[in-house]
Amino acid sequence: MQTVLNVITLTAGILLVGATLNAAIKTVVLPRGEQVLITELVFRAMHYLFLPFANRARSYEARDRVMALFAPMALLALPAVWIALVMIGYSAIFWSIGVRPPALAFKVSGSSLLTLGFAEVNSLPAAIVAFSEATLGLGLVALLIAYLPSMYSAFSRREMMVSLLEVRAGAPPSAVEMIARAHRIRGLSNLSQEWERWELWFAELEETHTSFSALVYFRSPQAGRSWVTASGAVLDSAALYLALCPKSAPTEARLVLRMGFTCLRSIADTLG
Repeated sequence: MQTVLNVITLTAGILLVGATLNAAIKTVVLPRGEQVLITELVFRAMHYLFLPFANRARSYEARDRVMALFAPMALLALPAVWIALVMIGYSAIFWSIGVRPPALAFKVSGSSLLTLGFAEVNSLPAAIVAFSEATLGLGLVALLIAYLPSMYSAFSRREMMVSLLEVRAGAPPSAVEMIARAHRIRGLSNLSQEWERWELWFAELEETHTSFSALVYFRSPQAGRSWVTASGAVLDSAALYLALCPKSAPTEARLVLRMGFTCLRSIADTLG
């Protein structure tokens, strides 16, 4: 009976560690949009924590200040959850190979994962497990360090175009205002260049916001700006031009409309 219990505990621990490592790789390393249950649950839980504070805000600006903290806090909570799950999984593994009682197994697991080294093991199998856990702990930290610069670089590129749109389409951006200002400044032919730039922006947005899905929840530095409303204004301007002047509309209007739809559809599919 004890042998069966050891096998079940060992299997459960390995599965938990494997699921956590799989979630970390899909969230950080895999260059494609994948729905990751652990990541989704962490962000959903953090959203529920922030929502009551946001609902008590009396203005949009106050609500925006509260929700601006949501994505960074959820991102910081993600590695903490990974580490906690790995620690629990390895505690089960240590217990199954003879490190008893459960409190000692948890202590050895935490010492190994955080590379503290204050809890010693006396058998070769336990030592091998401890080495593997220490390696995994360092790997999770390295993943996070590599993850943040890439993500914030993509965020900066996204927001640069959103900021530039404010002088071209107002704040909040409007498709009608975008067309009117283009006509007043340099003529409607200037919109072709603008739509071409936004087609490239949508292509990069699709790649970054499906690979790093946490970017979707990062708000713009200013309360009156949003990459979502900016996307809508640009796509609406192209759609208006195509609807009102179908024969004279430039090819760039059709291309940006299709690229924008494809981009936002891909992001929505990634988020489920």
